[in-house]
Amino acid sequence: MSVPRRSVLAAACIGFSGALGVLFAGGRAAPAGRGPGYGPLVPDPRGLLDLPAGFGYTVLSRAGDPLRSGEGTVPANCDGMAAFPADPASAADPAAGGVRLVRNHENRATAALRVPPVAGLTYDPAALGGCTLLELAPDGRVTAERVALAGTAVNCAGGRTPWNTWLSCEETEDLAGTSGYTRDHGYVFEVDPADPHRSGAVPLTAMGRFAHEAVAVDPYTGIVYETEDAFIRPFGLFYRFLPARPLGGPGSLRAGGALQALRVPGVPDLSVVDEPGAEFPAEWVPVPDPAAAGTPIRFQDFGPGGITHAQKLEGCYWGDGGVHFVSSFARSGEGAAADHHGQVWFHDPRRSVVRLDVLFGPATDVALPGDCPDNICLAPDGGLMVCEDGGGAQYVFGVTRAGEVYPVARNAEDIGRPGAPEWGEFAGVTFSPDGRTMYVNAYTPGTTFAVTGPWR
Repeated sequence: MSVPRRSVLAAACIGFSGALGVLFAGGRAAPAGRGPGYGPLVPDPRGLLDLPAGFGYTVLSRAGDPLRSGEGTVPANCDGMAAFPADPASAADPAAGGVRLVRNHENRATAALRVPPVAGLTYDPAALGGCTLLELAPDGRVTAERVALAGTAVNCAGGRTPWNTWLSCEETEDLAGTSGYTRDHGYVFEVDPADPHRSGAVPLTAMGRFAHEAVAVDPYTGIVYETEDAFIRPFGLFYRFLPARPLGGPGSLRAGGALQALRVPGVPDLSVVDEPGAEFPAEWVPVPDPAAAGTPIRFQDFGPGGITHAQKLEGCYWGDGGVHFVSSFARSGEGAAADHHGQVWFHDPRRSVVRLDVLFGPATDVALPGDCPDNICLAPDGGLMVCEDGGGAQYVFGVTRAGEVYPVARNAEDIGRPGAPEWGEFAGVTFSPDGRTMYVNAYTPGTTFAVTGPWR
């Protein structure tokens, strides 16, 4: 989640500047009245979610409602999320099995609706974040909703593993004794959607203690890539974790491994790169103290070559034989080396290079909405879905492989004051295993939607 701001971000809403590398073949806005999307958004008479004609939604879960398990109420601040087949053998057949949704709750120490503590699933009773699990029948009905992880803090995003578990990331560095916590925080936790008690509440300490945002796992080598969301200098790092038991299945990451950070020689701050297609060698440097026992990792001494930082490293996902990762924005007034409205980078592990694929910026229609892209995922048609996280109207945008951007959903629930409208950000966009349903969260108020329609 970003700090509140209201700077126009044309690329998140409509266009990109420059060539777009391998992600997209071009970089143009969809012409008014036509284009690649599903048509204009239709105002929702219920005032919750505006969608194109032919699409509909179901509210699966709402913060403050009772959990079906009887464990308490649905927690607030719905964030990162992933969808898993209830029966992995039937993932391509929606009539044969249901879906399990694992959903993060980015609760800080002041959250009003905590993740209820549950025996065997709670790490720190004083922490209010965690994950909940929704089970959906083949027809989309919610059949169960319960706690999957509790006693963690500021669970922002994460990522799925090749063995169908969820890695939930704490976006904090608070130690025991801070904010009332009884244990150190800043870890990754594995959640098994098939049986949360099997994974328990065990911090994967070897993966580092820092403000985690998202992770992506290389399905061929088992290497885990991690982003660090830091918007105050020194900014975050991009990491890779070399597990001792690569691709070892549920629980294998507890065996430890080696944590490294990305160094781009001669580039101490990724914000200075402004030419899409620019490619640089990638070096991986051992992290001196992954536990950050005395000094946060991004402050540590990485030797004469230093290390490469970036402001607001957020989304991270695997595709095209490598890992895509996002810098949501950079502001020179906040200490960045240069200004930009968002970057998408690609790391090719086979060639040991990183490349700037997408540069967001006001090079096209700045009058259109868009502010601070955050969570992203691959769409069934091979393009992107981008969640907004900023001020003003909040959208989920689709981006085609040709670089055209179109609106998919708009948050219609005004949570502001009279005369000062406000809409909550979107988060956790993901698709069902068969690609026929999009699930997405409205962060505030915490609402999980299932969107169906003529998806391509």
